[in-house]
Amino acid sequence: MASLWGGRFEKDMDEIVKRYNASIFFDQRMYNEDIDGSVAHVTMLAKQGIVTEAERDQIIAGLEGIRADIAAGKITFTVEDEDIHMGVESRLIARIGEVGKKLHTARSRNDQCQVDGRLYLKKEIREILESLCCLEDVILRKAEQYADAITVGFTHLQHAQPITVGFVFMAYFQMFKRDIQRLQDTLARMDYNPLGSCALAGTTMPIDRRCTSELLGFAAPCENAMDGVSDRDYSLEFLSDASISMMHLSRWAEEFAWWNSSEFAYIAIDDSFCTGSSIMPQKKNPDMAELIRGKVGRVYGDLMQLLTVMKGTPLAYNKDFQEDKESLFDAIDTWKASIDIFARMLDKTEFRMDQIQKQLGKGFLNATDIAEHLARQGIPFREAHSIVGRMVKTCEHKGCDFEDLTAEDLAAIDGRVTPDSLGDISISACVDARTSFGGTAPAEVRRQIAVGREWLSSLERQ
Repeated sequence: MASLWGGRFEKDMDEIVKRYNASIFFDQRMYNEDIDGSVAHVTMLAKQGIVTEAERDQIIAGLEGIRADIAAGKITFTVEDEDIHMGVESRLIARIGEVGKKLHTARSRNDQCQVDGRLYLKKEIREILESLCCLEDVILRKAEQYADAITVGFTHLQHAQPITVGFVFMAYFQMFKRDIQRLQDTLARMDYNPLGSCALAGTTMPIDRRCTSELLGFAAPCENAMDGVSDRDYSLEFLSDASISMMHLSRWAEEFAWWNSSEFAYIAIDDSFCTGSSIMPQKKNPDMAELIRGKVGRVYGDLMQLLTVMKGTPLAYNKDFQEDKESLFDAIDTWKASIDIFARMLDKTEFRMDQIQKQLGKGFLNATDIAEHLARQGIPFREAHSIVGRMVKTCEHKGCDFEDLTAEDLAAIDGRVTPDSLGDISISACVDARTSFGGTAPAEVRRQIAVGREWLSSLERQ
């Protein structure tokens, strides 16, 4: 098949060069966006009198026929197509003849691949936003379920303070909320139409870029044609968003792997999200959590790949930019699948509160609460901190808990401390008392849930 751009060439491309140069095997997934861009473009050309209305209708009918055939699996792209743009246009010309050659008036593959990429990514972002909202809904439901359930809070992998399971869920809710907000920001920043930028400098033809922007659902045309064809910031920003969100998923997946272990036994992951061992019959492995934890490396790599491609590219278009798609598509596919798998796994995971209860007496989880209790009685906090530290040391020597310290033990530590002055230092009392804004008290966790639910509902109303 003769190339649509080969007029000044005397030789065909070498076969190995054709394969190295072709992007059709991965960019064909954008066929809908490519055809949408062409339909909008020829509609504008007719509006401006650059093609006739009859020519417009003939071109659009041809394009829609190609779209239907691709969707039905009747078209198989090959290396001869080179890319999705040439693949569609060459078939259009073969179907409707000379009039098909008018479609490419006042545009270039440089702006065409950009409009396809932006349209495709806008669609995918909306789907990912929907998936993240579904994950947030699962989190809110599970947080409500476990709003009163007390577990161990860690710092430095050491028992730190008692918290509620619902509190943990709401911490992750905030992470994914920021992921949603970042994607919304990216969507707003990329919502500009590059079509009509042509190769890099615009065109002498009397086109209307605002018309194509409106037809394609963009906020406005790109302000500068050279930037319009050479910008890949939107892809980089998306890959950054994906990397941060995958990191959030990976952190929780890491905790799932801990919590599922025999040493913790905090959770029971549904069998449908685990695998067994080929040799050890007793094993129930948290493989989905581990895979999510591992797949974050792919998305980090996608971001670094495109950053590296872009760092040495002068204005305007360079063939290097063809390398922007595979990493973008990989990150989209990996992120979407990871969100959906994690949300389903989370929904079907139950916390084993009987096992967690056994851990609450370890590590002096109420130490900070006692120090704050003493501070409320007028003892300077640094002194209260020291007193409780000595209480811990005494308990370690005696092999007991705070509640077991006698009046004599406390008097030996500090005369200002008595069993009566300590009050209720039970784990549940400590959790209930942490009512500061953003704290772990069940009442405060329920406030966070209510705020989260209202925010999520506001997104659904938009």
